[in-house]
Amino acid sequence: MQSMKVVLSILLCLVWLPAHAELPDFKSLVKEAAPAVVNISTVPKEKTGQASALNPFEGPDAEQIPEMFKHFFKQLPELGEQPRPAPRSLGSGFVISKDGYILTNHHVVKGAGKVLVRLSDRRELEAQVIGSDERADVAVLKIDATGLPFVRIGSSEALEAGEWVLAIGSPFGFDHSVTAGIVSATERALANESYVPFIQTDVAINPGNSGGPLFNLNGEVVGINSQIYTRSGGFMGLSFAIPIDVAMDVAEQLKTQGHVTRGWLGVIIQEVSRDLAESFGLDKPAGALIAKVLPGSPAEKSGFMEGDVIYRFDGRDIDLSSDLPPQVGRIKPGESVPIDIVRNGKHERLDVTIEALPENSDQLAASGRADELVSNRLELVVGELDTERKEKWNLRSGVVIRAVNPGAGADAGLVVEDVITMVNGEVIESVTQFEQALEKLPVDRPVPLRIVRRGSPMFIPLKLE
Repeated sequence: MQSMKVVLSILLCLVWLPAHAELPDFKSLVKEAAPAVVNISTVPKEKTGQASALNPFEGPDAEQIPEMFKHFFKQLPELGEQPRPAPRSLGSGFVISKDGYILTNHHVVKGAGKVLVRLSDRRELEAQVIGSDERADVAVLKIDATGLPFVRIGSSEALEAGEWVLAIGSPFGFDHSVTAGIVSATERALANESYVPFIQTDVAINPGNSGGPLFNLNGEVVGINSQIYTRSGGFMGLSFAIPIDVAMDVAEQLKTQGHVTRGWLGVIIQEVSRDLAESFGLDKPAGALIAKVLPGSPAEKSGFMEGDVIYRFDGRDIDLSSDLPPQVGRIKPGESVPIDIVRNGKHERLDVTIEALPENSDQLAASGRADELVSNRLELVVGELDTERKEKWNLRSGVVIRAVNPGAGADAGLVVEDVITMVNGEVIESVTQFEQALEKLPVDRPVPLRIVRRGSPMFIPLKLE
């Protein structure tokens, strides 16, 4: 019995030792890198009649501050005293050159009247905002100092899920706090920004970490901690960092030209579901489906059409539709790139000259009734497209759904006021043509139906039985 216990103990040690030996030791990394990490606070611009000192949580991270902490930091003025703007610790940053250039987040310094940087040696210096880009959430600061410790810049290109990473920052004002974890995913698209392929990690990030560096095991910066997903105001295991390759490109443009220029293709895209892939004759659900080609865009000039599926851009595979915008954005305006598409089940290659993303790109993304009829195959009541919708949504043609009865149309998810512009690759010009197009549809396999819903174009799969 005793010998059995000894054998089991040895086996447990053999199982435990290799796993324990693989855990990284971050001590030397922190000693080397921490001196280049800084705390950033701001003094807000004075507003007439505004008592900004009453609430130091007016900043961009305010909604992420747990309620239980807020009363520790509130500053109430004496009776009759006029409140004055006070510095607010909003985030972190890191020195990228010995002559005082610093990277942080745009939202950390947004709207600041004065930006203060506290170094690791406790010096506090006022910083000049060299440039700030809201779309990438990157800002470049400059302080008047020399001989500063600075970080080593790595590359986020080869970063893979499962790698160890480490963050240093000032969560809740606690300077040089160190947290570690692994990369959960790369090239993650978030709803509020399609031009940044975020690095997702499980590193503990909280308000105050914003703008701080994310290191790999070589002690190189691979990202800038930017956002967290939270329902409580604190860390929940989902943190997002801006890839350092993207951030450094933005920083260089801000330093040299004062603004950031991005490539623009001029299409509205959507994901390719399994049913849509089958309806378009694709081998698998992958790529970016073009739901709309914007007028006057590079895509229109190069011959792209609604219903094209982009599966490779400039030699890089497009697996998800969210993969496309960052790839387009990195191309310098004026460059020509090859784009591989599937059109009507056939593979084609188009060459397009990328242009600069317009300032009003968000806007770009975006009454009489004629005879009506009931479509026997879809059970829809449709009418001719009115002039008001054509002008409002920039439509050339289509039919408007007036009513949806139980049937294939309802099963496909069509609703009243949807505008049907294309059926199985055929552009719809009139109610009569729409009915004729329906008569030609096959059964027992999905076909693509392009609609415009509240101004937003999309494809949906339609299957008749």
